[in-house]
Amino acid sequence: MSEVYPQVAMQRVYGLCHYAARVAYDMFFRGEVIGLDHLPRTGGFLLAANHASFLDPPLIGCQVPRQIAYFARKTLWKGGVASWWLDTVGTIPVDRDGGQDVSAIKRVLKALRDERGLILFPEGTRTPDGRLQTAKPGVGFIAVKTQVPVVPVRIFGSFEAFGKGRSLRLGTPVNIVFGRPLPASAYDEPKAGKERAQIASERIMAEIARLQPPVERVI
Repeated sequence: MSEVYPQVAMQRVYGLCHYAARVAYDMFFRGEVIGLDHLPRTGGFLLAANHASFLDPPLIGCQVPRQIAYFARKTLWKGGVASWWLDTVGTIPVDRDGGQDVSAIKRVLKALRDERGLILFPEGTRTPDGRLQTAKPGVGFIAVKTQVPVVPVRIFGSFEAFGKGRSLRLGTPVNIVFGRPLPASAYDEPKAGKERAQIASERIMAEIARLQPPVERVI
């Protein structure tokens, strides 16, 4: 894999979108990216990040030098070019109306077997005020089900750039910090019973909260 152009090892359409997102980040939101050396080079893994903006998935994903998978609600598959693109880049449709989505779980397991990463948001939805929210059990459920390493990620500035109820502000610096991977032993509590997934999500969210923004440089 090329260190300069990791897109050459990715599926063609995904690699093109990855490159375009990276160019957009460098042009309009460029900040500091810390901890890329913490990302696993092989094997499946989860990226667990705070969620402050629609910008979060592409801005985080374009920093990862390996192809990763994303979740999207099933209602986005309406046919045409949009559905083709979602399928082509490996997006996993999920039913957000409640209950366990068996099809989505199977696709998650396949993505991880194919040694891809998967980006998830423990809060479940975008923050309304820029603050971290309480974790929901979904991410914990997937983590304990797969037992793969979980890389905590915290994105700073995306709420100011394009938060809920805000207009897009190009030129706003967005910093991204990747933490050290958490082994299953760090987030899983096998004897917790029905609370197992929630406990795992809360532990993962606590690691996200511990990540601090880069120190501002004084020139």
